[in-house]
Amino acid sequence: MKYYKKLIGRNIYLSPMRIEDAETYTKWLNDLSVTENLGSSHHLISVPGEQEWIRNNAQGTQFAIVKAENDELIGNCGFHNINQMRQCAEVGIFIGDEENRSNGYGSEAMTLLVDFGFHYLNLNNIMLKVFSFNQRAVNCYKKVGFKEIGRRRQTYYLKGNYCDEILMDIIRSDR
Repeated sequence: MKYYKKLIGRNIYLSPMRIEDAETYTKWLNDLSVTENLGSSHHLISVPGEQEWIRNNAQGTQFAIVKAENDELIGNCGFHNINQMRQCAEVGIFIGDEENRSNGYGSEAMTLLVDFGFHYLNLNNIMLKVFSFNQRAVNCYKKVGFKEIGRRRQTYYLKGNYCDEILMDIIRSDR
């Protein structure tokens, strides 16, 4: 088996990341259609650099997003800035190839991730940041139950325009 089904949904599952997928992640993380939404278009990612990142994060709370029907890697999601004492963390996600976006995979992955955070990491508050131009992502997060809690105005300069950063969160009692 190429991937391990840690968190299982209807159409996708979340698996521990594999070092063998570094080339695929590198391709995605150098694709402007992915990185513009992440705010990381200025980064240059190499295969050795991505292999190192996976080595350092694969044992934590970062997951590969894999289609259940054919075990195809389609993205990544996970937690960062976990604070166990305050029971809060931040999450992030991306779907790599355009043909896998807008199919419900992101909201399904985010639902699995949030449930994992509440039920296994004992979190109470899970937050994310998204740029105001990324309405597809905002809709995905709202579908999962995230609510807008604030904005940082004009924090991202992209292609001649300033964009707001929207802060959204979900708390355990929202589920």
